[in-house]
Amino acid sequence: MKRPQKEEQPQKKRTQEDYTLGFKLSVVEQVEKGDLTYKQAQQRYGIQGRSTVLIWLRKHGKLDWSKPAQNFNTMPQSKETPAQKIKRLEKELADEKARTLILNRMIDISDREYGTAIRKKFSPEQTENSNKSTK
Repeated sequence: MKRPQKEEQPQKKRTQEDYTLGFKLSVVEQVEKGDLTYKQAQQRYGIQGRSTVLIWLRKHGKLDWSKPAQNFNTMPQSKETPAQKIKRLEKELADEKARTLILNRMIDISDREYGTAIRKKFSPEQTENSNKSTK
């Protein structure tokens, strides 16, 4: 038994005024949170204009959507969990501490072996005088 085919009716052209402000803000929020790309939002909600959602993002969004260099078609990178972020930051901190230690030792060696004075040495008199002049 064959199903009767539906006749394709041309879609009614919509305008910006056909969408409520609440609907626009909802779509903008979903795109900015990364739940949907702007193209996915167009398809899901049947938004006909190619740039309609982008216009809403520029007008109502909290992010800066004016830069064309951003790739709007891709989903944002997955976010780190707080534990992952802490672990990454602890590693970066340890790396920076090691780097600082190495640089300080290099300065000490340079000062000792080559007679350089890379670090400025302040006398207590200079710091007291500079404090008085700024008051």
